Amino acid sequence: MTNTTRRLLNPLLILLVAFSGLLTACGAKTSEDNHDLAMASLEDMPAEVKSAPVAVQEAYKFNIANPDVMTQIPCYCGCGAMGHTSNYSCYVSAVDTDGKVKYDTHALGCSICVDITQDAMRLLQQGKTTPEIKAYVDQTYAQYGPSNMP
Repeated sequence: MTNTTRRLLNPLLILLVAFSGLLTACGAKTSEDNHDLAMASLEDMPAEVKSAPVAVQEAYKFNIANPDVMTQIPCYCGCGAMGHTSNYSCYVSAVDTDGKVKYDTHALGCSICVDITQDAMRLLQQGKTTPEIKAYVDQTYAQYGPSNMP
């Protein structure tokens, strides 16, 4: 390789490396980067949750970390017949006095539960209040069945 060729290739190589770094920076964010919301750790969750699709994992992590919001948000998948009283109860069946969560596996196979949680997450990021989120969920999901909120 001649010196002239090397002098031309070096700047091109530098530009290529810099450009590829920019492309990486502009790429899709991971789910961990897509929110500034409180999220529980996946570490202590059941194996079924850990092996679920990312959207389902996020929904479980969000519900566990945000019971104050999600116990006020209904579900419309028909799970009221199972004793569920909010979207939160699609993910959590109980919390003992030590704070240990007993998980409900219903949301693992229910896209309506997960969609409602994903909507709540998105709306919180947009600055919506819990009553505004509930109103959106009521308006959007009532077509699928009765609310599970008493």
